[in-house]
Amino acid sequence: MDLVAEFKQSFKSSNILIKLIYVNVAIFLFVNILRVLNFLFAIDGLDLFAVNWLAVPASFIHLLIRPWTLITYMFLHEEIMHILFNMLWLFWFGAIFLEFLKPKQLLSVYILGGLSGGLLFIASFNIFPVFHGTLNESVALGASASVMAIVIAISAFHPDYEMNLIIIGPVKIKWIAVISVILDVISIDRSNPGGHIAHLGGAIFGFYFASRLKAGHDITFGFSNFLDKLFSVFDRRSRMRVTYRNPDVKKMSDMEFNANKKVTQEQIDKILDKISKSGYGSLSKEEKAILFDRSKKL
Repeated sequence: MDLVAEFKQSFKSSNILIKLIYVNVAIFLFVNILRVLNFLFAIDGLDLFAVNWLAVPASFIHLLIRPWTLITYMFLHEEIMHILFNMLWLFWFGAIFLEFLKPKQLLSVYILGGLSGGLLFIASFNIFPVFHGTLNESVALGASASVMAIVIAISAFHPDYEMNLIIIGPVKIKWIAVISVILDVISIDRSNPGGHIAHLGGAIFGFYFASRLKAGHDITFGFSNFLDKLFSVFDRRSRMRVTYRNPDVKKMSDMEFNANKKVTQEQIDKILDKISKSGYGSLSKEEKAILFDRSKKL
């Protein structure tokens, strides 16, 4: 239970970039645990069922049945190298993004870039004749379109920012972005055409976001406000007040309240001092409970 509590605390205290990585990794583990259960219990299809209900289909008919997949697909990975590559790029370029732009913008670009990639994937498979034979079986999954949106957005917004690459040395991120787009374009007729098309959809959104932002217009502003309202519905730290109607319960005087608050703050200070000296693991269950309870009131 301590491990679960520490994980929750770590997630809550992390910035939006790390939270996005947490969510991707959690879904990856969920799908792969189902795959292991398939193997151990000789059950067919548990992981495939989960993937089928989380990956975005190319078919409009299937999309109407599973509309949520336009969101869930951008957090879904099956292969270790797929998620490793995507999360590394997300971490590297997401960190650069947050040096110059806001966390809300990062989240919005991730989601809207993923949506753009998913929609371009669906449109392409329904428009181009080469895909008609595989339309009903084709799905897209992975954070690549979302990550590409962030890569292109920050590269277009701050093109001369330099990254130190192993062997090569310092390289301006605009060239990394250009090469990434070119590789996706020339790879469409090779393996995973749907994936490369989705990448380009994310890249288009990222470039448009950066170009409009440099002109003084944040196209993610409205969407960020929508996400704020959506998250507030699920926020446990509601603004509801609890009042006691029982006449036997006396109201706490200002002096009693201030005294109690002082004692509580002294407890918190001692716990924080203990963490700085010996780490979170040195706390007792009671101290962890006090700290957790105080964090919910902040």
